[in-house]
Amino acid sequence: MSDTASSSASAASTASGAPAAPAARAAEPMVRAESVMKSFGSNTVLKSISLEVGRGEVMCIIGPSGSGKSTFLRCINHLEKVNGGRLFVDGELIGYRQRGDKIYELHPKEAALQRRDIGMVFQRFNLFPHLTVLENIIEAPQRVKRQGRDAAVKRATELLARVGLADKAKAYPASLSGGQQQRVAIARALAMEPKLLLFDEPTSALDPELVGEVLDVMKSLAASGMTMIVVTHEMGFAREVADSLVFMDGGVVVEAGDPRQVITDPQHERTKAFLSKVL
Repeated sequence: MSDTASSSASAASTASGAPAAPAARAAEPMVRAESVMKSFGSNTVLKSISLEVGRGEVMCIIGPSGSGKSTFLRCINHLEKVNGGRLFVDGELIGYRQRGDKIYELHPKEAALQRRDIGMVFQRFNLFPHLTVLENIIEAPQRVKRQGRDAAVKRATELLARVGLADKAKAYPASLSGGQQQRVAIARALAMEPKLLLFDEPTSALDPELVGEVLDVMKSLAASGMTMIVVTHEMGFAREVADSLVFMDGGVVVEAGDPRQVITDPQHERTKAFLSKVL
């Protein structure tokens, strides 16, 4: 873990590793990555990634397979440990604590407490097959947040209605379409009342006719002010919904900016080549 940081990073955490005060935190972007690096053995997957996502903003990340997009998402909630640089969510250093000039990794239980505020929706739904839809949604709020069953069920019922699945509470995942399972996965993530939602190619495992129903839910979330980072190949969604678009390749940010500008008038030759194949 790199010990270098900007002065703004020092402002985000005290020397004891405490999060920033509420007033200072409100001025922080929801996500700030500073020179983030990640390697698997001799393979460097992320090479000094620096970017910011404002509160209530939607960032879409595009790029070819193997460019580091999913790894970057997993670093944000400390499912992967960074090898250099720092990641902050809501002004709080993720996965580590700073004491003076030194950085210490958090105990797994402390890291899990941070992670509960960061929802993640995966490609393959990851629902528990032996639990009903309702049970899938209330599991984490009850176990992690110690929420009472009645309150958890009430919230889950509201969320199922929000994603258009009010009639599927007693169904098991195997009886649902891929699009329905992904909408349940979104409801499950929302049940933890996260401050940030990460989407890792949420429509890539779906049949084409089911993509729209998931994107509609995501558009609704964006309209409600949820901060989201979305790894996707859905260029229409990026153009319509995203506040910023990042193109990654080879573990670096090649180009970033307004989605409409990047998509219609890319400045980098590598971006042009990629978009010519996906548009």
